[in-house]
Amino acid sequence: MTAGVSFRALAGRRGRRGVAEAGWGRTAAAALVSLVYFLPVLFIIFTAIKPQELALSVPPTISPTSLFGLIPDQFVFPPTLENFSSVFSRVMTTGSAPEPTGFDLYFFNSIVIATVSVLLALVLGTLAAYGFSRYPLKGNDTYLFIILTTRMLPAIVVIIPVILMFRAAGLSGSYLGIILLYTAFNLAFTIWMMKSFFDELSSDVEDAARIDGSSETKVFLKICLPQVVAGLAATFVFGLILTWNEFLFALLLTSTDTRTVPVAMNQAVSSGGRGTDWTLLAAIETLFLIPVFLVTFFLQNHLLRGVTFGTVKR
Repeated sequence: MTAGVSFRALAGRRGRRGVAEAGWGRTAAAALVSLVYFLPVLFIIFTAIKPQELALSVPPTISPTSLFGLIPDQFVFPPTLENFSSVFSRVMTTGSAPEPTGFDLYFFNSIVIATVSVLLALVLGTLAAYGFSRYPLKGNDTYLFIILTTRMLPAIVVIIPVILMFRAAGLSGSYLGIILLYTAFNLAFTIWMMKSFFDELSSDVEDAARIDGSSETKVFLKICLPQVVAGLAATFVFGLILTWNEFLFALLLTSTDTRTVPVAMNQAVSSGGRGTDWTLLAAIETLFLIPVFLVTFFLQNHLLRGVTFGTVKR
């Protein structure tokens, strides 16, 4: 009896050890894959803190530190923050005072335009999605398909009528115009995303609330909406990324005062006739990544639940 118990205990310990080793192996594999995907971003960040004269050096400098001697000195560069200060003010000629580049305004424009348009689309799209989910009309699927087709079209296909409408309405180069346009393009995506979340909810609790005398507004705000917070977060993040990176409409429909960062980046391509300033461009890209990274980081728990809603139980 004692030998049998000891054998089972030994087998249990070996089984737990095997599970632990398999877990460490999966963790190491996931870390390796994550590092491979993160390498381009890491390269941009390292280029942003690299002196300009070392941007295209041979042999290439790849790290600001030797990592305790693991990286040879010829591949190490001295880090600098000069490129980040040059994003907002640059010395155009030798001996002259720094001149503002306007990128502070461009970053402000990108943040305001992207945030307002995505929030507007989220509010309108959530209301529409709730209506499509709870009060389907005859031909409901046809209406949803028509809405989706507005997102299927490439931007280049509709740019001419959009420009003509903007000119006729006097919206060219205005905040209102580009915000309304981005809201319209994000609306289809928001409706489809949020409808799928509302469809996953059980209507029993809603029916019980209606029997108790709750209005449709209370049912929506106090019962349905709190259950789809993860969907709201996921939709907001995806919409923000799409709007934050948009280039064509921003290029053709904004003015100097409403220009966004993707359009303004071409100012950093040429540096006084000396060729492309890669370190300055990398600094702009690094700053451009920060807002979306922060939003995704703070909403990561809701985002994970949002993208797996309906497939993974709490």
